[in-house]
Amino acid sequence: MPRRHLVERELTEEGPRRGVGARGKRRSVTVNLAESPLGWLHARGHLSDRQFDAGERLRTDYERAQLAPAVTMRWDPVRVDGGASAGLTPSERQIAAKARFDGAIAAAGPGLTDILWRVVCAGEGVPAAERALEWPARSGKLVLKFALDRVADFYRIG
Repeated sequence: MPRRHLVERELTEEGPRRGVGARGKRRSVTVNLAESPLGWLHARGHLSDRQFDAGERLRTDYERAQLAPAVTMRWDPVRVDGGASAGLTPSERQIAAKARFDGAIAAAGPGLTDILWRVVCAGEGVPAAERALEWPARSGKLVLKFALDRVADFYRIG
């Protein structure tokens, strides 16, 4: 079952936020903070199943390759299982995930990797990614869909 972390947010002209809305009018919306931006887009019909699956595969490879920033001390329990999964050691599985991630990003092509990384891997919302990349409003979703189509081709998702 998916994780849920529901909170009430004040609704303003700019979107959900904390605080009092414009002109003193108060309206709120329930937001699931545990929902990914990709999941949000898919749940509302903005992404096809194929595009969503491609984004999830990319995010999975990103996490398996351990590319996210980490603290210097690892607190994970030590596992001694011999690496029986697919005959690969944990290090080999990490390297294979990194190779798949790099291949998928290369398949997306230049200009599309920024939005892919920000929304799929870093979990930024599309509007925040558009602002960070200095793109026009509402352009990020279209570019993200192009990028996810190319990633789906790389992963051979039908």
